[in-house]
Amino acid sequence: MSATLLIIDDEESIRDSLSGILGDEGFETLAASSAEEGLKMLDQADIDLVLLDIWMPGMDGMEALERIVDRHNIPVIMISGHGNIETAVQATRKGAFDFIEKPLSYDKTLLSINNGLHLARLERENRILRDITPTRTQLTGKSQLIEHLRLQIERVAPTDASVVIRGGHGTGKELVAQTIHALSSRKDKPMVEVNCAAIPEELIESELFGHEKGAFTGATERRQGKFDQADGGTLFLDEIGDMSLKSQAKVLRILQEQKFERVGGSRTIHVNVRILAATNKNLEEEIEKDTFRADLFYRLNVVPIEVPSLSDRIEDIPLLVEDFLKQFRTKGLGSKKFSPEAIYLLQQHSWPGNVRELKNLVERLMIMSPHPDISEKDVALFLGPGNGLAHVAAVPAQYQQFNYKEAKKHFERDYLAAKLLENSWNISQTAEQIGMERSHLHKKVKSLNIELNKE
Repeated sequence: MSATLLIIDDEESIRDSLSGILGDEGFETLAASSAEEGLKMLDQADIDLVLLDIWMPGMDGMEALERIVDRHNIPVIMISGHGNIETAVQATRKGAFDFIEKPLSYDKTLLSINNGLHLARLERENRILRDITPTRTQLTGKSQLIEHLRLQIERVAPTDASVVIRGGHGTGKELVAQTIHALSSRKDKPMVEVNCAAIPEELIESELFGHEKGAFTGATERRQGKFDQADGGTLFLDEIGDMSLKSQAKVLRILQEQKFERVGGSRTIHVNVRILAATNKNLEEEIEKDTFRADLFYRLNVVPIEVPSLSDRIEDIPLLVEDFLKQFRTKGLGSKKFSPEAIYLLQQHSWPGNVRELKNLVERLMIMSPHPDISEKDVALFLGPGNGLAHVAAVPAQYQQFNYKEAKKHFERDYLAAKLLENSWNISQTAEQIGMERSHLHKKVKSLNIELNKE
């Protein structure tokens, strides 16, 4: 987006000459003949920098400077035909970015404007990055599923393609999005996250697109939206399946045109944003239920990525545990380690909360376990009923002859075949009963060579 500059000066010749020269340099300019008029324009338009005369009838530039600094986080360059060192120092102390004397040197003025805009952009990006920059972008694990996920990320990251990241709660969808952004050409720009499920429907448009002052009750000032903040970078729409149809329509327009209007505003704002979306829902089913727009789905789903459940990659649990131990050591939780038996017990758990559940358990054990070595008894105690040592010891006879991977495969085959039989071989009913996505169950049936009895 080109920067918008506001020139506040009571001399028409100064306003006209600055507007013409700055317009030729690619800036959008607005002009006001008094401080009062300029302050009103600041409340009504998006201004990136102000050129402010000091000596004007009515409110002078110094008083206007104080109000601008108090209300707006933008650079102000003071201009004056009666400047002196004392005035310049006073303006700087009150928050002015620079002080330029008349007659204006246009080279110096352009340099000061560009420096002011550059500093403002850095401050804005740093402010956003402090809030949303990921602390890590490393996928932990060596399983085949994780290696495949890494390969997909490496291929899609350098592009500007939209990505839909699918997976259950706690699988690491946000980490995948952060990794894609970190490997992209936009890595030096912010990645801004929006949790679509956590924002009330009546506020999500304001959150995404921003709003103008007075757009609704409580809108006491103009506010930038997430699309504004992510300009040049990446916008991560988490749990997009929970977004309202009305908001979906607006997001679709932005994807198509890369422009939007703020809530309560009429000015069109152009942005350059890459969209990453995540969901734990089956969006195809949501489309059939008319709760998700098909056109938005096809626009977003350029590259679909599936994040595997922890139960499908339990061979990664030892590496994940070690990774979490390192993270928690830096938080002052001490230095502890898990015994091989404790790790084995962790690998027997179903992990409905996936990696997030495992991380929480590791942190809990580091805090609550009194010993430096965390044993299988400690793990059994914190996993709760049904996950203790007696459960581990009771290995069914038919699986005793197999190693872990073989036993898991045979158990999965027996379990799924039994559940399918219970549901008369109906894939959809079985998937719903066991809490598995229909497409995932189809893949399992095929990979385990389970013959569906359709008689």
